[in-house]
Amino acid sequence: MNPPKKITRKKKTLIIVMSILALLIIARIALPYVVLHYANKTLATMNGYRGHIKDIDIALLRGAYKIDSVYLNKYDSTTQRQTPFFGAKLIDLSVEWKALFKGSIVGELVFESPLLRFTKDKVEPNQVKKDSSDFRDLLNDFMPLDVNRVEINDGRIEYVDEHSKPRVDIALTNAHLLALNLRNSYDSTSVLPSTVTAHANVYEGELDINGRLNLLARRPTFDVNAEVKGTNLVKLNDFFKAYAKIDVNRGTFGLYAEAAAKEGRFNGYVKPLIKNLKVLGPEDRKDNFLQKLWEGVVGTVAFAFKNQSKNQLATKIPFEGDIKEPDTNVWFMIGTILQNAFIQAIQPSIDHEINLGSVGEKKEEKKGLLERIFGGKDDKDSKKDKKKKD
Repeated sequence: MNPPKKITRKKKTLIIVMSILALLIIARIALPYVVLHYANKTLATMNGYRGHIKDIDIALLRGAYKIDSVYLNKYDSTTQRQTPFFGAKLIDLSVEWKALFKGSIVGELVFESPLLRFTKDKVEPNQVKKDSSDFRDLLNDFMPLDVNRVEINDGRIEYVDEHSKPRVDIALTNAHLLALNLRNSYDSTSVLPSTVTAHANVYEGELDINGRLNLLARRPTFDVNAEVKGTNLVKLNDFFKAYAKIDVNRGTFGLYAEAAAKEGRFNGYVKPLIKNLKVLGPEDRKDNFLQKLWEGVVGTVAFAFKNQSKNQLATKIPFEGDIKEPDTNVWFMIGTILQNAFIQAIQPSIDHEINLGSVGEKKEEKKGLLERIFGGKDDKDSKKDKKKKD
């Protein structure tokens, strides 16, 4: 009987290496299923939400994984009703290599065809607590790294009111957003190191947002401007019929805004602009008398506030105050509305007058007619009263 052959050291080493490789291959194959199971278990037990992921693909060499076809619904534990809230065709979570080369280990998120839906429910049971789940906690579970870059492609934001008559369903479409250097991982010395740009379509019009911010500041610090141009108001008639009881026969809408904040203070303005507005027309012949009367009143008010030479309804509403306690001057706001509506036409553009340097500046506000009539005493009168008391 021949003695058993001894296994040489080389063969032992080879067997160990092959066994480790086999285990790694098995682990690599099983890893997506393990992560998918954990993710779906988490989404199925979230407080106030219910969700599901179709598939997960892991790319170890790139330091990334992809979430395929995810949805997240708001969940009412009393009625067990689910309302669509968020969904995406694909979410790519990965290490941001640009920041890694600069010594920062941070992540980036890319959303493909995401949907975010806000739903208005007119009747909510008192015993049902409002949704308290923090969406950021969910992202932290799936992306343990600090996020430094976010990109959204072909996004959609909806507002839906199922209970209104008619049903309201309006949306921003084809949205693209790019947020860079959110954790200041590029060694920037700027006061506002992060940038955000966004673009979307709004019913034949366009929305553009440009901003700079500092998410690492102790208090909100940012400088943002936004504009909406050329939105067709006729496309929003379901919204107007449901909430204003009117329908628009013609008109376009624009909005221009700037805002900045630092050290707990903020200021800015909003300029809505409506052109060629027509509320009552031949299309309304079938409306009942009260409906025609109301639309006539709205049309008359719009005509009174319209700049006749440019056929546009416009105003500019400034705001400023403390982050915790806004202190907008209401009378100054109303006076500005009347002044802009009757006296001066507002050019359809951003004024570029709001920035970090303007935050907290004390501006001498001229009192309008309403404030002079209904407002309190001015500074001179207050000083006189103070001297008399002294």
